[in-house]
Amino acid sequence: MVKQVIVIRKDLRMRRGKEIAQSCHSSIAFLSHIVRDAIERSSIPLLTSEQVDWIIGRFTKICVCVNSEQELLEIQKKAQEVGLTVHLITDAGLTEFNGVPTNTCLAVGPHDAEKIDPITGHLSLY
Repeated sequence: MVKQVIVIRKDLRMRRGKEIAQSCHSSIAFLSHIVRDAIERSSIPLLTSEQVDWIIGRFTKICVCVNSEQELLEIQKKAQEVGLTVHLITDAGLTEFNGVPTNTCLAVGPHDAEKIDPITGHLSLY
């Protein structure tokens, strides 16, 4: 099964709408980066077979949580070390966080579950 895991910082106590918006940013980030690159290069974007399976399949997403920025960044590092697609979302701080840019969440994938689970499988569901 191909899925995407969204990791959200619980310690920030974001408003529910903010959590949803930040999670949506992380979920679509992989695709928006591909499209931006294609526009800049005037070329047709290439997707991996996992990305295609996810897009034409069920768009499976799992939301999990961490309790600190350190935990969030550790997940990012571990996922990158094994070659997974990871997009960290840093909020500009315009509506929350007193104007301070803040790492709020990240998305891992889409990838096959057996690639993601060793990195995020221990995290609690959000």
